[in-house]
Amino acid sequence: MSQLFTLSFFTAFLAAAVRLAVPLIYAGLGETIAEKAGVINIGMEGVMLDGAFFSFAGAWYSGSLAVGLLCGIAGGVLMSVLHGVICIVLAQDQTVSGLAINMFALGLTSFLFKLMSQGQSYQQVETFETYAIPGLSKIPLIGAAFFEKDILCYLLYILLILFTIFYKRTDLGLSHIAVGEAPHAAESAGIPVHLFQWTALLVNGVLGGIGGAYLVLVQLGVFTENMISGRGYIALAAVILGRHMPLGMFAAALLFGLANALQIRLQTIGVSVSPYLLAILPYAMTLLAMLGAAGRSSRPESLGKPYVRGSR
Repeated sequence: MSQLFTLSFFTAFLAAAVRLAVPLIYAGLGETIAEKAGVINIGMEGVMLDGAFFSFAGAWYSGSLAVGLLCGIAGGVLMSVLHGVICIVLAQDQTVSGLAINMFALGLTSFLFKLMSQGQSYQQVETFETYAIPGLSKIPLIGAAFFEKDILCYLLYILLILFTIFYKRTDLGLSHIAVGEAPHAAESAGIPVHLFQWTALLVNGVLGGIGGAYLVLVQLGVFTENMISGRGYIALAAVILGRHMPLGMFAAALLFGLANALQIRLQTIGVSVSPYLLAILPYAMTLLAMLGAAGRSSRPESLGKPYVRGSR
């Protein structure tokens, strides 16, 4: 137990938390952008799973991490486009569509992975290297956690800053928000609602695909069936807890990453608590966070409501 109160423990703990939170933040950022435009994508689990599988397949067959990443992005976009066809073009229920996409992605990736792995007992790809930022990586406690990471993690920092500025400081960002709040009024003001929604869903697919690909190309180097294991739903919870803002979502996702890292670190040092009890810690944290956010909703007014031109 004395290991719990050392600087080395907290340094390794925080570094693991950031590493585990990155896929959640990518998926959460993609979902934030979609929800700002009034489209909720419950299918982020499927988007991430598609991104994970196709990134693995692309990297495996090409031998290139860059190709693997592009394939993962394409897989994520495919699921988001499917969601867009159902919800924007056909104006069907967004929640039902998202759940269907999750089930479809699970079946599709499991089937394709079985075809891909026939006759091979184990398949693994290389992973992205980490790069320490001189000076910043030497800061005690937070240096290794935030500034000794891979290229995708550094890209994420930039995206969080850019999208925060986009929503707070640009006319285009304010138009994007208007689409989610009052689409009929936005259309009357000359804002193309469906174009904004399609753009948001494409970005949703790109970021969700990267979130799934991160698990394969950075963390594990392998693909397993249903490897997302609820991360898509946790990303949705992070968006709600973060009040639909990029930096708020980042803080919420990091909180879930801390919970996940804690259960892993406690098991590693042999704390005498049931491993099954520790394993539910991240999900219990998600439920508690959702309960704590009750009554403080900041969701866009038209979230989840299909927009049909000319309707009232």
